[in-house]
Amino acid sequence: MKALVALSGGVDSSVAAALLIEAGHEVAGVTLVQTCRPAGDGGGCCCDPGDARRVAEQLGIPHTTLDYTDLFCREVIRPFVTAYQSGLTPNPCVECNRRVRFGALLAEADRLGFDLLATGHHARIWRDSQGRHLRRGADPEKDQSYVLFMLGQRHLARLAFPIGEITKVEVRRRARALGLSSAERAESQDLCFVGRGGYREFLRGQLPESHAPGPIVDTAGREIGRHSGVAGFTVGQRRGLGVATGEPRYVVAVRPDTATVVVGRREDLLAAGCRVGGMSWVAGAPPEGGGLEAKVRYRSPAAAAQAEPGDGEEWRVWFDEPQAAVTPGQAAVLYRGDEVVGGGTILAALPGR
Repeated sequence: MKALVALSGGVDSSVAAALLIEAGHEVAGVTLVQTCRPAGDGGGCCCDPGDARRVAEQLGIPHTTLDYTDLFCREVIRPFVTAYQSGLTPNPCVECNRRVRFGALLAEADRLGFDLLATGHHARIWRDSQGRHLRRGADPEKDQSYVLFMLGQRHLARLAFPIGEITKVEVRRRARALGLSSAERAESQDLCFVGRGGYREFLRGQLPESHAPGPIVDTAGREIGRHSGVAGFTVGQRRGLGVATGEPRYVVAVRPDTATVVVGRREDLLAAGCRVGGMSWVAGAPPEGGGLEAKVRYRSPAAAAQAEPGDGEEWRVWFDEPQAAVTPGQAAVLYRGDEVVGGGTILAALPGR
């Protein structure tokens, strides 16, 4: 089979390409240039064409670079900024996967005649008589299935995640054994497009109004402090609030229209469920039966839950036990065991049935 590997220059995609070569595939690498950030503002996006080219040369595979800057800005960065402008906390990796890697790049792989598109994601694809299934990666600390919930049957039929069955420690071990230049490359720890100053400074440049000062109020509406910009706050945040109340306080709401940050006790963060929009199902239809769990943030643990149709195209996800910091703009991803069954975007937290 001919396999096109999204080669970032990092260790995960490098080893993914090496494993496909070992399996006998005809492999080529492609690197996406996808940052709108000015040169010198933090060293480029997560994909480095120079590093990727060196890895491709070491592996003996052809390599090309595609300029997806305009697409990335239109489909990822602008929605990210707009979401913050509306008081949401988005996960841009979701839209990058949906629109860029497994949208435009998969279409490009088809056009070029490749049988598979492979990436260095820590996730697994499993096939049986019922179809293809998306599962958590074998390394629970590196599992990336949360940001892949939008993948359906037509995607999974054309995708490969070669490192999904091994741990990150094993990935690095294999890279060292192969002498790959990416073996010791550090992992990206922040959003790939925001630069040295982090997402707050990025938003300051994109949305100057998000750094207008405003009130910090309690859940009764009483002003208890001031802030220097709502872009510095997200639901569930405890540190850096700049208020002294004698007991822990958490951000429970951000209201950019009035430049207001609302803080409360931890119990004010608890939600019985959430409204979810843009729901997609890996199998193409909602799952039957129970045994579901929901993750409402990339690093949050999965919690027992049920899902039911809501108004219009919406769904409602109800937790068996109330969950904290259910944040509009993040993804609610449903699992059954280690299998992703679907997910969508959190529209609002629900206080109770």
